[in-house]
Amino acid sequence: MGEMTPSEWRRLMRALSKGQKAELIARWYGAENKGQRTPPGDWRIWLIQAGRGFGKTRAGAEWVSQIARDRPGARIALVAATIADGQRVMIDGPSGLIAVARDHEDVRWVGGRHELLFGSGAVATLYSAEAGEELRGPEHHAAWCDELAKWRRGVVAWDNLMLGMRLGERPRVLVTTTPQTNAVMRRVKAAPGLEETFGRTGENPHLPESFVEAMLASYGGTRLGRQELDGEMLDDVEGALWSHALVEACRVEADAVGKPVRVVIGVDPPATSEGDACGIVVAALLRDGRLAVLEDASVEKASPAAWAQAVAAAAARWGADRVVAESNMGGEMVTGTLRQADCTLPVVAVHASVGKARRAEPVALAYERGQVVHAGVFGALEDQLCGFQVGGGYAGPGRSPDRADACVWALAELLRGVGAAGPGVRVV
Repeated sequence: MGEMTPSEWRRLMRALSKGQKAELIARWYGAENKGQRTPPGDWRIWLIQAGRGFGKTRAGAEWVSQIARDRPGARIALVAATIADGQRVMIDGPSGLIAVARDHEDVRWVGGRHELLFGSGAVATLYSAEAGEELRGPEHHAAWCDELAKWRRGVVAWDNLMLGMRLGERPRVLVTTTPQTNAVMRRVKAAPGLEETFGRTGENPHLPESFVEAMLASYGGTRLGRQELDGEMLDDVEGALWSHALVEACRVEADAVGKPVRVVIGVDPPATSEGDACGIVVAALLRDGRLAVLEDASVEKASPAAWAQAVAAAAARWGADRVVAESNMGGEMVTGTLRQADCTLPVVAVHASVGKARRAEPVALAYERGQVVHAGVFGALEDQLCGFQVGGGYAGPGRSPDRADACVWALAELLRGVGAAGPGVRVV
């Protein structure tokens, strides 16, 4: 797609005639986007990790077709979750191998043998990952694995395929998949000679703009959206107090919580304005007894005056009755900074007497009991929560879980109000 954005390409497509659109779509090389472009260098495995509708199938079919043109007599493996999936998508699909063949090319599907015969003499054989043992004997020059994250017996099929990649001087494998965290995806990610490209659903200019907008409105920022639209592989930290699945199960619509009974703001101040973010999280007690995270108002690299103003503004927006702020740097300094921002609410300075994960454990248990909901999507905060590990330690994004700490302070204050105070917190 060159340097044009998806929106610019959509505007261009709308201006073309039907015939011109068809010709542009048919032209592949030079019109593909960055995530669909074959990486340079001496790689063994190319992983296209992308959202639905990005164009993974088209990229795979064009790559295989080019190998068949360049290498007469090549032996190519096509591996799908099932034979039916492979024939429907990789062979007969609108972006499959038969559809992308050029006008003069002779391409024939022999269903009884599960073989696609190219005029060059190249043969592509379709295999099912369900019957991974069938890959034990055959040898191949190249392979295309589609939707590998869906393979139920993925490790067996993958290992047998890779052991048979021994024809020619440089055997190569292309994997096209919407990612999920499982054993075979971890095996691929750890493989030597791996090159990765990525793509989001919205980067395909041939998708209707209304579809892209609707999907982003419905799923943008959620775990499902990040995986299925953005192509992110959300790998939970080993021993984490929160999992992405747990957080997703707690999510509700922002307008579904009603008027809160009480609102508290948790603050995790940064040591310096050039360091970590100032965590500012708004939480509430709801009328049905549940607790809700209402907003992540955290600010990056802010001066004390700036983050204090952000706290005061959040308090005014939500009608908060208290600010709970970590005071390891000094309770009087934190309180004084907030006072200078005309924050007239009571400020409770709390000192962390145990590690971050230890003080988060009672709050994580409240999530597991279904006592906490997220009224909206808070991606950066949720990723940090999922970095807290049982028994201590943090393995999430960034140097410090500033947003998650602020969230823990706010929810712990509300839990104390309903008789579930957590350990390791001393009010000063």
